Amino acid sequence: MSDPFLVVAVFTVFAAMFGLVSVLMPKIVAPSNPGLEKQRTYECGVVVKGDPWGESKIQFYLFALVFVVLDVESLFLFPWGLVFRDAGLTGFIEVLVFLAILLLGWAFAWRVRAMEWE
Repeated sequence: MSDPFLVVAVFTVFAAMFGLVSVLMPKIVAPSNPGLEKQRTYECGVVVKGDPWGESKIQFYLFALVFVVLDVESLFLFPWGLVFRDAGLTGFIEVLVFLAILLLGWAFAWRVRAMEWE
């Protein structure tokens, strides 16, 4: 197997087979007992009331989006903390610029009241 294309082809076939087997095996092996109770939406033990496709406030999504952005961006500070001494002045200035951009985004979210819960 010295031909690299043959190796890629073999791995592609195995990956496709693994995907197909992973999808089809539960359909074949798993028991199927659909019923009204099993098909009902489960929401943390609370009985669902109303239409599941009803409207919800956009503020929930804005709050979640701001949280995710700030959370993910703050994760970029951990690797920088590990190489703080080796990064030098250039690395320090880059992190200050990064934090300034992050602070501007946070200030914008605060200004448009994306983080207020009504």
